[in-house]
Amino acid sequence: MPESVYKVIELVGTSKESWEKAAANAISKASETLRDLRIAEVTEMDIQINEGKIESYRTKLKVSFKFEGHH
Repeated sequence: MPESVYKVIELVGTSKESWEKAAANAISKASETLRDLRIAEVTEMDIQINEGKIESYRTKLKVSFKFEGHH
């Protein structure tokens, strides 16, 4: 197996429905411009509150993808 290098970035997804949907939104958007996404690790979840009600769910993720640098 050839050696590989992976880059890790941090994303924050939001949703009015759930933390899972917030994570899915972040991955969906990232996959539009990043190739070969491999692992996503949830590092933090929180909610935004407005006037005593949940306004949105936020999920912070560390996402890795294969690094394709020039040789």
